[in-house]
Formats: sequence, C-alpha cells, structure tokens
Amino acid sequence: MDNDPSNLLVLEGISKGYNTIQTRIEILKQVDFTIRKGDSIAVVGASGIGKSTLLQIIGTLDRPDEGRLLFEGRDLFALDQERLARFRNRSVGFVFQFHHLLQGFTAMENVMIPCLISKMSKQDAEKRAKEILARVGLQERFFHRAEDMSGGEQQRVALARALVLEPLLLLADEPTGNLDIRNSEEIHQLLMELNKELGMTVIVVTHNNDLANLMNQRVTLKYSGIVPLQ
Repeated sequence: MDNDPSNLLVLEGISKGYNTIQTRIEILKQVDFTIRKGDSIAVVGASGIGKSTLLQIIGTLDRPDEGRLLFEGRDLFALDQERLARFRNRSVGFVFQFHHLLQGFTAMENVMIPCLISKMSKQDAEKRAKEILARVGLQERFFHRAEDMSGGEQQRVALARALVLEPLLLLADEPTGNLDIRNSEEIHQLLMELNKELGMTVIVVTHNNDLANLMNQRVTLKYSGIVPLQ
C-alpha cells in the first residue's frame, strides 16, 4: 500500500495485451510509475506503443491484465463498477483529440452533463458551467450550439466539461491534434494555467513537442516500460 501523501497515482506492474486469431500482442509490460499531486506530465513515444491504452487504464476506462492502480493509496480496480464510475465522474476529467460534444446542445448544456450525472441540482450545475466556460474564454458562447462554434471553441468546451467538477486528475489524449497552430498554442497555455490555478495533476499523451516541453515532466513509453526523458 502506498502511504506517501504527495503521491496521487501509483502504477504497479501494469500489463495489458490483446489476443488476435494467430497471436497475442503485448501492449504494456510491467509498467511501474508514480505520479505526484500537481504534476504535469507529457507521455510521448512511437505510434502504437500503448500511450492511449496507458491513459485509458489510468482513467479506469480500461482494466489491466495484471498490476494495480493506486489513487491516493486506494486500489481502484478493487472497487465495484458503481463505485468506480462514481470515482471517474468526480475525480477524473477527460479531453480527447475529438471533442465528443453533443450536437444540438449548447455549450452550457454540454458542460452541465457531468454535474447532472453526479446528482447536482440544475441551478448549481448552471452556475458551475458558466464559471468554467468563462474561465476558458467562452463567456460569449454559453448558448451557442456545439456545431455553431469553431474547432478551437469546441475543444475549449470539452476542456470546460472535463474541469467542471474540479477533478484532481485531467487526462488529455492528443488534445490539440485537430487544431491549427494558433488554437493549439492557446489550448496549451490554458492547460498550464489551469494546472497551476486548480492544483490538479495533468497527464497528456501527445506527439506535439511544443506541448510536451511545457510539462514539468516528460516521459517516453517504450516496450521496456516508462523511461524519463532528459
């Protein structure tokens, strides 16, 4: 059991593979890694090496074949599905390359969804959604539908949705992979500002060196596991 109060996440011997008709493909092999509270970490590596799989396991969207994932000392995969879903809703925010907003819904409605899932009142959900949308620079877009906003604006809505419940952990998988240079730089800066303001831990999977270089820790995923980059 991990008892260091400065540690948010500890990965112990995480392994994951997939069976094909002819063979088994090992994606992650005995990955050990400690993530401290407030860290900002970029995970880089070759395509297909398992970066997204690692992020999904950290976010409990997928289960490892072997190993433990400790969150503040608690073994997450020992929880039943209901408690695990509740943990995910309250403690983890997700941002992906594709924003996955609900079309036909406004920015505010999209951001309110995690609040309503957590049984927050509609009034409190609206208040929180407005506050975080204003923080990401969308105070003029509360009632714009997702499809009526630019790509950069939609990704800001996705970021606001991920942060509306003030999670301890933000996981981002190629968050600016679909954006132009200007919008990418704005999202990069916003991620770093929010990391400091909210004290949340940020883990980003990226091929973007500019984003990776902004993080206070940069690691590479190889077949041998996670290796720090100098």
